Amino acid sequence: MTTPPRDRVTRLIVALAITSAIMTSAIVLHRAARAEDSQFEKMRARIAAFVGDKMEKLGGSRVVYKVDTDGLRESVVTDLRDDVYKTLREGKIAFSGLAIRDAGVEVKIADAKGREQLARKLASAAEGLPSHALTVTDGGDGLVRLAPTDAASAARLRDLVEDSIAMIEQRLKDAGINLASVLPDGTDRIRIFIPGMMEPARVTAVFARKVKVGFRLIDLSMPAEQAQSGTPPTGTEVLPGFKDERHYLVAKDSALDGDDISYAGPGFASGTKDPIASFRFNGRGTRRFAHVTEENIGRPFAIVLDGKVISAPVIREPITGGSGQISGNFTLEEASSVAMMLRAGSLPGHLGLVEQQVIQPASKP
Repeated sequence: MTTPPRDRVTRLIVALAITSAIMTSAIVLHRAARAEDSQFEKMRARIAAFVGDKMEKLGGSRVVYKVDTDGLRESVVTDLRDDVYKTLREGKIAFSGLAIRDAGVEVKIADAKGREQLARKLASAAEGLPSHALTVTDGGDGLVRLAPTDAASAARLRDLVEDSIAMIEQRLKDAGINLASVLPDGTDRIRIFIPGMMEPARVTAVFARKVKVGFRLIDLSMPAEQAQSGTPPTGTEVLPGFKDERHYLVAKDSALDGDDISYAGPGFASGTKDPIASFRFNGRGTRRFAHVTEENIGRPFAIVLDGKVISAPVIREPITGGSGQISGNFTLEEASSVAMMLRAGSLPGHLGLVEQQVIQPASKP
């Protein structure tokens, strides 16, 4: 019996989707264990070529995005400045003139031992993390210049592309677009292909709007229900919960936002093993969050994603470590979605649209 063409296409799509998912998992695991060799890049290139070519023969929508390399460089140097400041303050090293200049960080430290201490602490923090390696240059008269190495910059770019791919996959899934091939295309581009879909605008519409992330204080001056049926206090608004039927009266202004987050990912609570979304702030976010929690002990604050309250914990003590976790009776899929939305709100800059087009199915010979 001859298999109908439509069934063959459907089976091929499913097979390729499974292959792509397996290969993506392999990439993630390999990333965690990879050494400084080229085998990872070669494997990824082969996967991209195989899956991309096979899927595009089916016809569908192809969209190519470019990650914001300028935004990445700015973010990396800003984080470096914050790390230098934190190291100097914690080490009680006298300094002056700390500033970002020419894609690096400059600081003046008169004491030679202080300069050595700074270099040693930063090198120790970067040990085992190629993406954090630095060049340290003595500019004379106590001036120290620090900048990411070329290898570190390349590693950060790879990480940004991989984080962007994970975010794209999750947001497409949340939008009901499941059979998608999302792969690197060169060093700073990402190629999305959806077999059978002849409307690439459906894909670009998903990413036309940046995810809004906010950490906002909750107003306790009146119940949310009363504010919803009447007039909320000035500077507040009522927002719905992510999973529950509750409403929350929250400040319109965010104490922190997505730009203050350096990492977010799904995980499991240490005690209960319940799915959670964990996050980590950058240097600026860590300082701001420590200040906000110190000034508002006993008050709840809302973690808001796209106008919905994901979680509303009470501040029990100042949180100075720069990291936290969000729980809310999540499934693992929901925890992954929340984490990726946090990550989408924190990725440096925006994805730039390079091209979108419809690919016609390859004709049979």
